[in-house]
Amino acid sequence: MGSQKAQQTHYTLSVTGQKGAAVGIAVSGRVALDSLQSLQAEVRAVLRDRSPSQVTVDLGGVTYLDSAGALALVQLETEAQAGSMSFQFAHATDEAMRIMSLIDRKALTTAPLITERTSANLIEQIGEAFMSFLDDVIMVITFIGELLRALVYACVHPHSVRWGDVLFYMKRAGVDGLPIVSLISLLLGLIIAFMSSLQLKQFGANLYVASLVGVAMVRELGPIMTAILVAGRTGSAFAAEIGTMIVNEEVDALAVMGFDTTRFLIVPKVIASMLVVPLLSLYASVFGILGGMIIGVTGLDLSVYTYTKQTMDSIDTFGVVSSLIKASVFAMIIAGIGCQRGIQVRGGAEAVGTATTSAVVSAIFLIIVCDSAFAIILYYIQM
Repeated sequence: MGSQKAQQTHYTLSVTGQKGAAVGIAVSGRVALDSLQSLQAEVRAVLRDRSPSQVTVDLGGVTYLDSAGALALVQLETEAQAGSMSFQFAHATDEAMRIMSLIDRKALTTAPLITERTSANLIEQIGEAFMSFLDDVIMVITFIGELLRALVYACVHPHSVRWGDVLFYMKRAGVDGLPIVSLISLLLGLIIAFMSSLQLKQFGANLYVASLVGVAMVRELGPIMTAILVAGRTGSAFAAEIGTMIVNEEVDALAVMGFDTTRFLIVPKVIASMLVVPLLSLYASVFGILGGMIIGVTGLDLSVYTYTKQTMDSIDTFGVVSSLIKASVFAMIIAGIGCQRGIQVRGGAEAVGTATTSAVVSAIFLIIVCDSAFAIILYYIQM
């Protein structure tokens, strides 16, 4: 039995042997991407029709073999062995064997990464979600350990830090975020002052609007609103940037060249965030107080001096320092989670999008949890 398709498929296939016994398949010509479907179809038809106990594929006449052709041949070998057939290649050139040796045969027999979704009951879904959560916690803890080690190394060896990249990310996370932080903080101060004045005016306590806005912005809303805005802008950008590098195998290339990817990629982002987010937090607090002043001056008959003095009297050093510490911790969370989610990317564009979304959601969740912990700790410190 033979097939002559040189003009269409650029290869020739010849079959010898008896049905149910040893079968020889001689392949000659080009075995390349453009001829794979017909080649695989013919070989599978031979294996199906003759059900041989042993198959020998003679590659002595193959003049050209690319990686796609090698993959097709290895797949045929895997399928034959799965059907309890003895399979071997004969007369293959050293070049052909080298190309086929690059194929991961184990990967061909493993389950696909994307499987059909099967309906699971509520208990199974809860169990899967819990196990996924535990795996995520373990990966985050491992990443935190690597990041802390890299930061300690950077403190001991400051010359190893890529300060040019630190300045670049400071501009991206800080300077580029000033307009949106200014607008949101100003509007937030306006809203807080206006809503609080509706209640305080009933008691003739308009003056305390300044204290309320000042304390709220400096101690709580300034740091947390800034952190949420930075998580949406910068944390997502870090995740997308590193995720894209993972997809393009740029991170693997850095590792092959001997670079510590944590020090090279992540440390500059974390340092830049920890430097600019506290400053952004103070900036947001100032604009929030300014928004409250607008309401106080235009709607509550307060002078600028009175409003400013009442605000300064209500803000103490402890509140400002605790605000800066919180902002620094929030910055580490944002940059760390963004980079960690980017490092986790496996797949293509869809995986990058998923990692970006996860970075923002996880960062905001951890910011809220951390802020709650700070509220309790600072309360007992002040007692």
